[in-house]
This record gives sequence, C-alpha cells and structure tokens, in this order.
Amino acid sequence: MYTYKCNFDVPEDFGEVGAILAENEYSQKMFFKTIVLNNSVTFTCESWVQPKSEVPDKRIFFTDKSYLPSETPEALKSLRTEDLESLRGNGEGERQSYDRIYDYDVYDDLGDPDLNLSLAQPVLGGDKHPYPRRCRTGRPMSTIDPNAETRTKLPFYVPSDEEFSEIKDAQFGARLLYNVLHEIVPALDSIYTDKDKGFPLFTDIDLLYNQGVNVPPTEKITSDLPRLVKGAVDAAHDVIQFETPETMDRDTFSWFRDEEFCRQMLAGLNPYSIQLVTEWPLMSKLDPAIYGPPESAITKEIVEKEIGGVMSFDEALEQKKLFMLDYHDLLLPYVSKTRRLEGTTLYGSRTLMFLMPDGTLRPLAIELTRPPYDGKPQWNHVYTPTWNATGAWLWKLAKAQVLSHDSAYHELVSHWLRTHCVTEPYIIATNRQLSQMHPIKRLLLPYFRYTMQINSLARLALINAGGVIESTFSPGRYCMQICSDAYDQLWRFDHEALPADLISRGMAVEDPTASHGVKLTIEDYPFANDGLLIFDAIKQWATSYVNHYYPQADLIGSDEELQAWWNEIRTVGHGDKKDETWWPQLETQDDLVGILSTIMWVTSGHHSAVNFGQYDFAGFFPNRPTIARTKMPNEDPTDKEWQSFIKRPEDLLLNCFPSQIQATKVMAVLDVLSSHSPDEEYIGGTIEPAWEVEPAIKWAFLSDSQHSYDGLGHKKYCKLIHITNRAYSPLVWTTLEYEISTTPTTNTIYSPHLTTYTKYLINTLKFKYLF
Repeated sequence: MYTYKCNFDVPEDFGEVGAILAENEYSQKMFFKTIVLNNSVTFTCESWVQPKSEVPDKRIFFTDKSYLPSETPEALKSLRTEDLESLRGNGEGERQSYDRIYDYDVYDDLGDPDLNLSLAQPVLGGDKHPYPRRCRTGRPMSTIDPNAETRTKLPFYVPSDEEFSEIKDAQFGARLLYNVLHEIVPALDSIYTDKDKGFPLFTDIDLLYNQGVNVPPTEKITSDLPRLVKGAVDAAHDVIQFETPETMDRDTFSWFRDEEFCRQMLAGLNPYSIQLVTEWPLMSKLDPAIYGPPESAITKEIVEKEIGGVMSFDEALEQKKLFMLDYHDLLLPYVSKTRRLEGTTLYGSRTLMFLMPDGTLRPLAIELTRPPYDGKPQWNHVYTPTWNATGAWLWKLAKAQVLSHDSAYHELVSHWLRTHCVTEPYIIATNRQLSQMHPIKRLLLPYFRYTMQINSLARLALINAGGVIESTFSPGRYCMQICSDAYDQLWRFDHEALPADLISRGMAVEDPTASHGVKLTIEDYPFANDGLLIFDAIKQWATSYVNHYYPQADLIGSDEELQAWWNEIRTVGHGDKKDETWWPQLETQDDLVGILSTIMWVTSGHHSAVNFGQYDFAGFFPNRPTIARTKMPNEDPTDKEWQSFIKRPEDLLLNCFPSQIQATKVMAVLDVLSSHSPDEEYIGGTIEPAWEVEPAIKWAFLSDSQHSYDGLGHKKYCKLIHITNRAYSPLVWTTLEYEISTTPTTNTIYSPHLTTYTKYLINTLKFKYLF
C-alpha cells in the first residue's frame, strides 16, 4: 500500500468540497482506497481507477456524506447524474476487464456448443425458462447455436469494482477455486481411470481422510491448498488428503441413524425445505394423464401404524405433528429424461415425519415415484423404518435417494438460486440507479461485496454444462432447468425474509405476543431460533437507518433514484416475474425497511446457514450423497438383481453412492467454498466510513450492535443459544464467534460437534456477510 500526497489550490470562497475528479496516468490500474483532505474531509473510494489510456474519462469520487437526490448540493447534481450514467453503458459491445458497466442479460452462457454439441443448454430467462438476470458481458454469439453466448474469453467479465480484494483472491476466490478445478480435479481424474467405479468398502471411504490419495507429482499441484495437498510422501507421489468433517469426527455413524436424518432437516445444511402437512391426502398437481395417479401412496393406515398408538392420524394432523420433505412435483417431470443419462437415476419423492412428544422428529415413510416410463405404468413404493433385515436395507437405500434429492435442492435452490442468483439483479440495479452518495446504496454495499465475482466463477465452472454440478448431482444436465422451474414455481420475494419463509412453510404462525412476532410450530428448530434473533437485529438496524434518512413517508415516493431502483429490480432484473401481485409496494418507511431487511437477510444469515457448513455436513458424502446412481432394488427387479441385493445389500448402497471421482471432486470444491477468508466482514463488526460520519447513524449502529450482539451485557436483548446433541444449529456453528468469558453467568453447552463440555458465554454474535 502506498500513500501519495499532493497540493490543491482551492479558492477561499470555494465552499465545502463535495467531489474529486481523479485520473490515473500510470500504465497499470490503481486501487484508490481513500482520499483525505487536510480539513479531514474523507472520500472512501475503494475502487479501481484504470489508466487514462484505456479509460480517458476522469473518475468521480464523492465525500462520505450521504445525500438523498432532493438534498444534493446544487454543484454536485450534474456530477451525480454523470457518474450514474457512466455505470449504465449503452447495452452495446463486449465488456472489457477495465469496464465498470452494469447491465442485464439472460443466462445464455452456461452451455458450450462451440466445444461440443452435447454441451448445448437452453437459455435461462424468458417465457420458456423464467430466471433472474445476470450481468451482461456482451461476448459474441455462437456460430453453432445463435442463442448461446460464446465462452471463449475467460474469466467472465464482472465490473472491475466487483473483483476480489487481493487478500480474498489469495485466500479463497478465483485462484483457489481455479486451482481445485484445474489442478486437483485433473490429478484425481488421472488416478480414477474408471469414472463409474464406486467405493468397494466403507473402509475405502475412510482412507480418504486417514491416508489420502496418492497422485503422480506434477508442477501443476499448488502449495496454496494446504488442507488438501499434504505434500510428497516420496519422490514418486503427492498426497491429496481430506480433513475429516467435524460432524463425522465426533460421531462416525451418525449419518446412519434415523434421528440424525430428521435432525438435519431442522439444523443441518438445508433447513429450508421441511414443511408442515396441512392437507390430506397428499396430492400431486401434475397432469395425471402424463405422470400417473396424483394421490400419494402414503395412507392414513401407514401413518397410524408408524405412530404406534401415540395418537390417531386425525389428531396428528390437527395438532400439527406431521411434516414432510416434498420433492415430488419438482422432480417427477425430469425422472424419465434423467434415467436416459448414464450413471444416475431419479424419483419424485415425499418424506413424512412425526413430531414426537419430546420435540424430536421421527421418520414415518418415504414414497418414491417413477412416472409412466418406456411403456411401463407409474411405479411407486412406500418405505418405512423396520427391524426386518431386507426392509431395513431398503429403508437405508430410500434415505440415500431422498438425500440425493435434498442435496440437489440445497445446492441448486436454497443456496445458488435463493442467495446468489436472485441477488445479482439487486446489485446491478443498485449500481445503475443509486448514486455513490445515496444512503441506501451505502447501506447495502457490504452485503453485496464479491457476490458478482463468485457468481461469475459459478457460471464458469460450477453450474455450466459439464461442470461440477452437472457431473456430480443426480439430475445431471437437467440441474439448471430444475433450478429454473423452482424459480418459476416457488420463488417469491415476499417469502424470502425469514419470518415470512417460516410462515409460508407452516413452520411458524404469526403471533404478536411471541418473540419475533411468530410462534414456531416446532419449538426446537435451531436454525429458526437463531435465525430469528439475527433477522430481528437486521430489521432493527434497517429501521433506525431508514427512519433517519426518511423521516416522512413522502420522501420515499419522491426519491426518484430509490423508485427507479425498486422498479428496475422488479421489471428488469426479475422481469419474468414483473406481473406478480406479491411484490411489495414502496411507499412508506415500513415498506422500505421490509424490502431492505429481506435483501440483507438473504445475503447474510440465509447464505451463512446454507454455505459455510457444506464441507462439515457433505464432506463425508454418505451423510449427504449428491447423486443416487442406481434405482431401488425392488423396482422391477430381475431374479439376478434381487438375489444380488439379498446376498450383499451393502454393495448396493455403496454402488448407489457417488463414484470415487464424483465424491472426491465434490469434496475438493466444498472444501474451498466452505472456507472463510481473512477479510470477511461481520454484521455489527466494522462500521462503514459513510455511517461513521453521520452522528445519528453512528449512534444507531453502535447501539443496535451492542444491544443485538453483546449477549448477557444487555438483558433486554439477551438470549443464550442452547446446543444439545439433537439441536445443533448451522448458524451457530458456522457463523457465530464464541468468546470465553469470566462473567459468572454462563450457559453450559454440549454438542457432538464441539470437542468438550465447555462453558461459553455468547459475548459477541457475529455472522458472515454473503462471502
């Protein structure tokens, strides 16, 4: 880092300095961090300034003082407009690395027909496949498929200010992910010559963590991956060795148990899918002429048998004791197509659970359905827990099928779609419509940092045709079409805030007398318990911030930048849903607080819960297999297939799991995606410069942070997070920092995921922003 000093000749009657024009006369780009005048006026730039040989226009930087458009000093109005216009571009030409242009495009660059016709993919975005918009790159269109944008120039363009910092780039980001994909994965490919080979024994899985995989030494293997590359054991080999995930390190066989299977639906990697059963019988909404009878094969009699006399079926339904994972209608249209791919299978699935009197969930039944296929009628079967040996192995295999569905839904919908993909239009609109000086842009900026760069990397190597997701998850080449269907059928902005999400799934009901304004249907729901604390803190901060800058409601309606921002998010960035009636209006302070709180939650608490625990839960793939490669043994078996299952059922489970190359590829990528960067930011941690210069905002930040995050220091806002061996929260484990305190009041916390019985005081509650 360098500090430059210079002198300005400023007339005495110039008045207050509000902006600076800067240009870079060097041949290389420069990162401007701050400009400080000797009268303590500060310009927080945090931006790349390109050489004037590439970008001749001077850069405009404004002071840290925020202004609504109507309050902008007269001398700054034209500069405010000019700066915004420079970020919008004209929608033409190919974007270059030095550009700062934010514009919209459809997802037409996931396929690569120029490389191979088998890698062609439909365009996501539009009437046929609704989808959010991405940042426009302007690359030429393919000569093979005129609807596809070429992928010839890599890496993909993102506006220069969206690139990783040097610290994050070194510790996470482009370089480490690139190294995994272009060094580790090819090294694994070189030793796993049989791409379909599974693990012969469970002990072979353990060797990945105990001994690692010997690979031929190569100059391409980098030393920047110390958690994976352990160094040479001899002159002839390097070792790729995986760390044992904490969950498995504490209890190796927890993945085998039914109680853990259910517990992770409330406190695992995907706590966003479980929902209350409100109607019976369970019915499909799909066309029965195509997909077969719509009524579920899970009957009242099956439920009452599994409940075992605790209560009647009608009582269980009325008392809100029945819950389910329902991937039936989302997946069933893809079952036939997926089964024509090599090395994978698929079902529509429903998983039914019962809330026991002690507050834990118990699985009752799994229904797997295959629609009419190759001249055969619909096939479905209901599996239940049993002590019968054959039935017990069928039950384990059915759970593996469901877990592969849940893994795909988690990665494609709960993670990619609902946090990364839908956020990109927010970022584009914020930069196109809200000035640097706008207080709402300065509020949102920390929540958006690095997201577009991560999304670009995902399009480059993770969600693209033939990429990591397609090659390792059950739906294969149909993964992103399923993601589009989920956006079309399930995504609603007004259900993305945590309380609204819980209510929409029947996991909570509105209750003004309850904490956070909702009463949970399952009291011991760790993700929701902790998440509501965090959501309330976010909303409290947003309320203080909005009410300061908009003391009257009419200021909301008259803010042309703010109104243009919200209109562009709805009608362009999420244009395929522009006519939905559920979009919130933006007329009052409460409207704006609700919109901002939703965006801030999605990019922080929601993302933390579904991202940072990925390796801890899925790094031991039997716990969360990403793919089911074989059908159930009782689905139209031959005598030979059935006898093979009877003799060695464990072989069928191992063959159902990912192959060796699929498992290790996913583990290597999740190891990077789950890691934390040294420069990650924390809500309530560091105050932004623009917040600090405004006394009321600084006070609100410090006050809200103190109240919301200081544990027992403020009894009004204090709530200790209790972790038990059945109620572990991903938000606690992966995103909160605990500090040992000498304060007498403590909370004894035990978890199989913590190393010892330890007394902790929650001294600070800090959690990660989106990356």
